[in-house]
Amino acid sequence: MTITQLQYVLAVAEHRNFTLAAEKSFVTQPTLSMQVQKLEDELDILIFDRSKKPISITDVGQKIIDQAKNIVAEAERIKDIVDQDKGFIGGDYTLGIIPTVMPTLLPMFLNTFIKKYPKVNLIIKEQSTNTLIRNILDGHLDAGIAATPLEIEFIKERPLYYEPFVGYVPENHRLSKKTSLTTEDLDVSDILLLQDGHCFRDGVINLCKTPKNLKEERFQIESGSFETLVSLAEEGMGMTLLPYLNTLELDSSKREKLKQFDKPNPAREISLIYHKSELKIQITEALRDVISSIVRGAIRFQDVKIISPLASA
Repeated sequence: MTITQLQYVLAVAEHRNFTLAAEKSFVTQPTLSMQVQKLEDELDILIFDRSKKPISITDVGQKIIDQAKNIVAEAERIKDIVDQDKGFIGGDYTLGIIPTVMPTLLPMFLNTFIKKYPKVNLIIKEQSTNTLIRNILDGHLDAGIAATPLEIEFIKERPLYYEPFVGYVPENHRLSKKTSLTTEDLDVSDILLLQDGHCFRDGVINLCKTPKNLKEERFQIESGSFETLVSLAEEGMGMTLLPYLNTLELDSSKREKLKQFDKPNPAREISLIYHKSELKIQITEALRDVISSIVRGAIRFQDVKIISPLASA
């Protein structure tokens, strides 16, 4: 039994296809199939049921796969220990970022990080929070940047910054004459929301004191971008809420329609999240230090109230 054989088994378990697993493992399909077969022969069991399309995992095979994940992770940790001991910060590092953070945060830190740590091959993927969590568990991501708290047992959360909510209130809206907002002012029935699946949407709904059933309203508009929500607000379709960093690039005419909340400012907590095994922790710490130092200059709000990103009950 070898680590390589276990890695091939995990690849087949993920893709449920020997050809695709071989492609992702950068080996030929006969090589991968032969090594998986050798492991099955050694253990005298079947890990995969090849008679089904896509192939399925046997009951005993699932137990072996669960254990293989632990063994492969621990094997990778040996190299990680050596890198840490040598003070080496480099190698592949895959980072997932949620869609409501990536467009504003990535341009702020990426150039600085790659210049400071040129030996790190940073691979960045835009993914939803649920996908980030699943991929961190499966070992496909080294870390993620997401709204927290998530309260997941196997994940560690390291806050990077606290980003206030800001109201975008067009002219002729019922709140347009107010100099600042309170949570009591908000009515979810006239707030333009991101589409379902975005944690910022859940945060906005949680912020409203008495959410109504949106399906009872005369229309329902949900979008995947803040730019679209601002445009719809300009057309008199309602107001919207934006994360603070998304307001920095608005033109002067739109910035005049922004309204801050009374203190404590409702805000979302943005954290670097990673598996509790802390693989590649030296890169994770370097990434956190770079992002925290840069964002600290952009967000100076001190008195904030964290709004949960979890869907309201």
